[in-house]
Amino acid sequence: MTAGPSGSLLDTLHDGPDGVPVISPPDLTDHHTVDTRRLRRVPWGEAKRLCRFALREGDLLVVRQGTLGRLALIEAEHAAWFYGSSCLRLRPRREFVLPAYLVSYLSYPPVQRALLGQSLPGTVPSLNSTMLNELPVTVPPLDRQRSIVEALADVDARIRIQRQMADRLEALRPAIFGELVQGTRHT
Repeated sequence: MTAGPSGSLLDTLHDGPDGVPVISPPDLTDHHTVDTRRLRRVPWGEAKRLCRFALREGDLLVVRQGTLGRLALIEAEHAAWFYGSSCLRLRPRREFVLPAYLVSYLSYPPVQRALLGQSLPGTVPSLNSTMLNELPVTVPPLDRQRSIVEALADVDARIRIQRQMADRLEALRPAIFGELVQGTRHT
């Protein structure tokens, strides 16, 4: 577990298209993925100084300051990117715990409540690596973890389909109204 780099190491962040992307808390989605639309970047020349903060596929990012409880599973496309100072990186030992299982476990509402209950009070709520290390984690055998991950992936796929259907219906609603109202007599 490694906290993100100090703010001074990220002084050269910019919004341009060149450089290595840096993932920050606002980039973590409710679906435990990374929203790449607004990523800031560090120039290529500065990237060497930050190599210990490079991400690998299967890492987890957890928000440690601010909007606690947000987390994301790092996919292959994000490998070698960096993470910001308000995040903690978890690198699960895959011989014991599957990254996708750990994301599901850490996002489970009772675990989220326990995690948030440990946060340091203050203007900006925060967690540190000690608090996260003290969180008890239920780790079933790997085959059971795989079954859990597969079952949840099926549920997630169904949720995505339902959301897409709802979005399409919502987009169609004005057109349906227009069709229905045509032919109505004006009074």
